[in-house]
Amino acid sequence: MAMMEAELTDQLWGDSDGAGVLFASRVQHLELSLACRGLVSPARDGKPSVLVQVAALDACEQSLLALNTTEIVQGTRDPLFLTGVTFPPQCPILDETVIKLSVYDVKDKSANTSTFLGSATFSVADLLKSRDQQISLNLRSSDDLAAVGTVVVSRMKMGEIEDGEADHITADIQGQKCALVCESLHGTTNDKDYGPRMSALFKNPVCKVYRFQTVDSKWMLVREQMAESTLSFTVPKQLITLHIQEDSRRIQELKDLGELSPHWDNLRREVITRYDQVIRSYQENLEELDKLTGPSFKPSCSKAQKYLEFIPINLHTQRMRVTCPRKTDAFYDIITVGAPAAHFQGFKSGGLQRLLGRYENEKKSYSTAYQCIYYSPEQTARARDVLGTLSELRPLIGSLADRLLQAAQQRCAHALRDTLKSLAEKTEQFVHALKDELVKSALLALHAARPGYVSKTQTQAQTPPLQTHAPQTPSHPAQTALEPDAVVCNNVAGAQTPTKEEAPPPAVALERQDSIPHHKEYDEEEWDRVWANVAKSLNCVIALVDKLQEQDNNNQESAPDQALADVITSHNPTGEWREQLSPLVASLKECVSEVGGRAQKSMTFVLLQEAVCSIPQGLFLQQRRDVVFSQALSALACGFVMRLYAGLEDKGFLQQLHLVGLVAQFESLLSTYSEEIGMLEDMETGISDLQRVTFRITEAKSDDPADLQPVVSGRRDHYTVEVPLPQQSFQMIPPELREGKPLQVYPVLFNVGINEQQTIAERFGDISLQERINQRNFDILDGYFKTLSDKVPSECLPCFQTQMDVKDLLETLGQNVVTKKRKNVEILWLAGTICRRLNGIRFTSCKSAKDRTSMSVTLEQCALLRDEHQLNKDYFIRALDCMRSSRLTQGEAAQWDDPEAGSVANHKPASRHFYPIALLLVSSHLLVVWLILSLVFLLAKYQ
Repeated sequence: MAMMEAELTDQLWGDSDGAGVLFASRVQHLELSLACRGLVSPARDGKPSVLVQVAALDACEQSLLALNTTEIVQGTRDPLFLTGVTFPPQCPILDETVIKLSVYDVKDKSANTSTFLGSATFSVADLLKSRDQQISLNLRSSDDLAAVGTVVVSRMKMGEIEDGEADHITADIQGQKCALVCESLHGTTNDKDYGPRMSALFKNPVCKVYRFQTVDSKWMLVREQMAESTLSFTVPKQLITLHIQEDSRRIQELKDLGELSPHWDNLRREVITRYDQVIRSYQENLEELDKLTGPSFKPSCSKAQKYLEFIPINLHTQRMRVTCPRKTDAFYDIITVGAPAAHFQGFKSGGLQRLLGRYENEKKSYSTAYQCIYYSPEQTARARDVLGTLSELRPLIGSLADRLLQAAQQRCAHALRDTLKSLAEKTEQFVHALKDELVKSALLALHAARPGYVSKTQTQAQTPPLQTHAPQTPSHPAQTALEPDAVVCNNVAGAQTPTKEEAPPPAVALERQDSIPHHKEYDEEEWDRVWANVAKSLNCVIALVDKLQEQDNNNQESAPDQALADVITSHNPTGEWREQLSPLVASLKECVSEVGGRAQKSMTFVLLQEAVCSIPQGLFLQQRRDVVFSQALSALACGFVMRLYAGLEDKGFLQQLHLVGLVAQFESLLSTYSEEIGMLEDMETGISDLQRVTFRITEAKSDDPADLQPVVSGRRDHYTVEVPLPQQSFQMIPPELREGKPLQVYPVLFNVGINEQQTIAERFGDISLQERINQRNFDILDGYFKTLSDKVPSECLPCFQTQMDVKDLLETLGQNVVTKKRKNVEILWLAGTICRRLNGIRFTSCKSAKDRTSMSVTLEQCALLRDEHQLNKDYFIRALDCMRSSRLTQGEAAQWDDPEAGSVANHKPASRHFYPIALLLVSSHLLVVWLILSLVFLLAKYQ
């Protein structure tokens, strides 16, 4: 090999430094197909198993660069290879580039043993100048003494085949015609799938193109594309940053609770310490991620590395584009990703679904030990919702109030009316959040945790200890304590100061102490009056604005000869609008600030008690949940963006998107055995948490790739993913989407284990987890379809050749879900079919998104070609084997099936192979038989 490299180098470059090559013309989109004729083999039967390795001279290093190898064609002297030749970006193809073809007779695939038959070299210029751009080369043996056959090299021109050109792309081997296939890492001139818009988010696309024959003897072009997604890293890094900000705010909120009793103060310090540890851990992860460069995916060999635990495993986009004569191109997208799970933390104690259930049971006992009130998960979720609502609405109400004053100063009636409408809507939402009974009971609990309350109980020694359940609101006589600086809301209609009973509570500085008096009997009715004053203040503002506008209208309709002085001195003078509105608006803002501060402290105290009860493992579970959710959201964001880009010109899809939303169907191939049970439990929780995510479409600032990256915002209870579109694309979407309407996604998960471990689980273990997941998610999918049927016309859904109604498919899926059947892969097939018919997003996962995922994707693609594009039945198995083998034998050049795999050794065929699912099921049964026989043998041996 070294000698051949030296000869080729001398042949091409001589003693020059190769500078002349820099000015040679570069060949674009060069794709080659190979075939051999009349091979001479030392094998007894003279029918070798042939493999060709392709190499090119590296113009920079002046050495041979191994590109890839073809598949192995067995038992023929005239092999036609389905796998073509492609050239990676790091190997620019010039007219003077020399390509070497080495042919081998493979003796044993498993042992990687082969016999060298011969080689041939040619330049790209010779190929391009030849007739029909096809040349036939003699293969020379290693001693260069005899010809051992010929190799035919043809240039593939994708997109230029007509119906009458079938003879140019087929070859007759043993009475059967085979389709040619080539690969391209560049794409072709008619390939628009990864243009500038998508190249900002999807990197390193790999393209493979096949030509298969249909049942009517026509030829279809099948293009497979795989790409990495930058969202594998950008989404997790944004989430980690949001987690750090949220936990930092939580620490500040705990500090803002004010003075607490020594018991609660010690617990608060302990919780803050734990939050600090989580923040430092997340900061370290973020710093390590910022240092990374290179591929935009995490290989499976790195799934147990801590600093990569937020990154999804092997997240890739898979697109199959089918072009048939005189038909519109069809696209089929699948997102492949490793199961979202906390691989670094392990699965010895199970996954999230089991750990969370165990944690809730233990939390009740911890609440008693720490003298806390036990709040259910629903109550703590409501507390977080209230906190989020308050943190969002308080600054928004203040901003709208300022805009209202600005509109009043400008005397702009239209702006005043619109701003007042928005202010009223947000204030009503604010008041509605305060009506929650949890806020009232939490205020009482916080009052009991103050030092003054503890001192009173110690002196009186009559108050019973704090109970370990949510307190019932007792009935107390109304006691209102007013301070000189109490907030007063003016009544515009009566132009009077409210009475003592209607007055809101004093505006005591929130930094100094809680508004509830510590040394007095807690008056729960006071809180009702306090938050009601917010609504009263709003009514005051609305009434005054209406009055001002009415007076303005009357002035405009007055007689022309009326003097200006009469208008100024008339009853209820208008004066300056801003001056009249300012006191009422200030009163509203003070009421909102006062009430919001109280409610925020009460909800923070609820979360403090939950954190105290969960100190042993609650924060650990939250970290695990953050990790799993990060991986799941990265995959969902990738799928949503890809589906959105594909449907920008589909009006029916866009209508469905803003009226109902999209279904995201996750297909899982995990077994319910050993550690994969924990992975499935993690995945179930992570996919379910995606229900808290909404999407919004925004207009990008520019076409710069940095401005096209999706932006994640929100908190753990709800996230929003903003997807920027270029200006031209943004103008194409409906007004509802341009206005930023939140878009819903309905995630569903269906799991069917297919490997040997699942056979053991079905025979000797428990598969109830899989059954429960499938049943629960079927109900979600069925509910989504009913909503879709009510709001979206059937014309908006895509059309398929197989005219089976979605309702019938759902009915069949429901029957399969409840049927007790081993490895019922029909569930996955039906769920995937329904998802495609509903314009949904398809995901396929296994442990690492490699072996089982690859089998599932290729089988689904060939089935789609058969059912929707009339693939000839004689080509089904050939197409399936071709797709699977090409994913395994490309080595470093293509990295199709296993992107993290290293380069394949020179002159050695790949030893890995995938078998169809049927063979996998057979091998599973053989494994069980082997286990039983081994057990019988051991028992007989030791008796």
